[in-house]
Amino acid sequence: MIIETGKFYFIKDEFFELVKDKELCANKERGTKRPCFYCFKDKKYENLIWFIPISSKIEKYRRIYDKKMKRTGIVDTIVFGYVEGEERAFLIQNMFPTTKEYIVEKYKKQNRDVVVNSRLEKELKMKANKILNLVEKGYNKIVFPDIMAIKNIVLN
Repeated sequence: MIIETGKFYFIKDEFFELVKDKELCANKERGTKRPCFYCFKDKKYENLIWFIPISSKIEKYRRIYDKKMKRTGIVDTIVFGYVEGEERAFLIQNMFPTTKEYIVEKYKKQNRDVVVNSRLEKELKMKANKILNLVEKGYNKIVFPDIMAIKNIVLN
């Protein structure tokens, strides 16, 4: 399977069982395809792919976003955008890395790939990479999962 940046994928239960991180947005029901994750490739490791969960709970994440915005004046961990005409919250704060062997399949609707517009894709990449750089420098409280530990697990 060829993994394409900017597309949505479903992750296998085995991945969540392997990494055992309670902060991950894991599959909701065993065997079902929920949630789907927006992906982008790692800059350094060719086989490492980063996934950002999306949520339809807009009001919940709008409140969190507004609270963070009042406190800090900038929020790079939650991004709002449209997927298939519906507003979604992209949860960079819950992103994680994995490799293609833990991907079930690409999310398609009416037999075509689900995508976001180029403006949203650019914003997601920029903010996610900014957060990744900060985590790599030791600011690991920016995201909920222990993404550096997960990265080590899937690379080894």
